[in-house]
Amino acid sequence: MKNLKNALLLKQLYQLKQLGYRYTSASIFKEDETNLALPNSLEKLKEQALKCHLCELSKSRTHVVFGEGSPNAAIMFVGEGPGATEDSMGRPFVGRSGELLTKMIENVLLIPRSEVYIANIVKCRPPNNRVPTPTEAHTCQPFLNRQIELVKPKIIITLGGTAYHYLTGDETGITKVRGTLHQQHGYTLIPTYHPSFLLRNPSAKKEVFEDLKKVKALMEQW
Repeated sequence: MKNLKNALLLKQLYQLKQLGYRYTSASIFKEDETNLALPNSLEKLKEQALKCHLCELSKSRTHVVFGEGSPNAAIMFVGEGPGATEDSMGRPFVGRSGELLTKMIENVLLIPRSEVYIANIVKCRPPNNRVPTPTEAHTCQPFLNRQIELVKPKIIITLGGTAYHYLTGDETGITKVRGTLHQQHGYTLIPTYHPSFLLRNPSAKKEVFEDLKKVKALMEQW
């Protein structure tokens, strides 16, 4: 929430600068904390995300890609950000990476894709599919954190190093941490490779298969 407040304040200061102000006290922009509270439902949260213009990614997006799936999902997948196909359709993981992710869910976890929840660190596509900047990621992350709070998953599978880093704060490379189990905030986090990496490196699929087998084993304990 602090990151969201800071982003709003920074935006207001930039607007004043464009109007010709050279200096002003930030204290006049003190916000009512209740106005910064994120909604208590996924539907209302999505409405707020669709109107977001807090970072530069909002200028180049076609659609906000909020996330989708079961609001009561026990398993949640978190990726880095939307690609070109996702940006054009407004849905997460619907391109080639999405097709592979769907196969991973249905063929290994043996559940329909509709029973999991899928989201990203950022809701708007970074130009040329580049990695989100820290400012972009931290500005957008309150939406993801709220999605996690509302869905209450038992397991979160992070896809790629970016998602793992921003949900744990750990900068260890994905090749070293994939398949490890992390207990935090009431859920188990398991990092693995992003489907787009698997498309470029098919031999790594066997490692992801092993990672998802750990997820399956946890599911069988419920």
